Amino acid sequence: MKYDLTITLDLPYDDAVPAVRAALKEQGFGVLTEIDVRATLREKLGADVEPYVILGACNPPLAHRALEVDRTIGLLLPCNVVVRADGDGSLVQALDPALMAEVPQREELGPIAEEAGKRIRAALDSLITTAG
Repeated sequence: MKYDLTITLDLPYDDAVPAVRAALKEQGFGVLTEIDVRATLREKLGADVEPYVILGACNPPLAHRALEVDRTIGLLLPCNVVVRADGDGSLVQALDPALMAEVPQREELGPIAEEAGKRIRAALDSLITTAG
């Protein structure tokens, strides 16, 4: 099962992270959490990995609609977006919101997941257009 939406940007990591934040904002997503995976793994395990951040993005109206259908859906929220260094460029990977309807097998979540997916794809597409 494919669960990601992935693009490659011809932007260095340090430029890609703010660009991703801005693209998400344009689609109505705020970033609620930011996990610096590289720093965490270095601190906790002494492991060295490429620059890697997980952005926990949320579109409040969509989250509210989903929670009205199923309070447990919070386990699948927010929409996680990963930005990680890839050579001289960056990979941007978003969790496919379709999983929000598929995992709990709740048909009523389908339209919400579809709208979230359109917005995430639009954010990713805008990054390709501006950074391409």
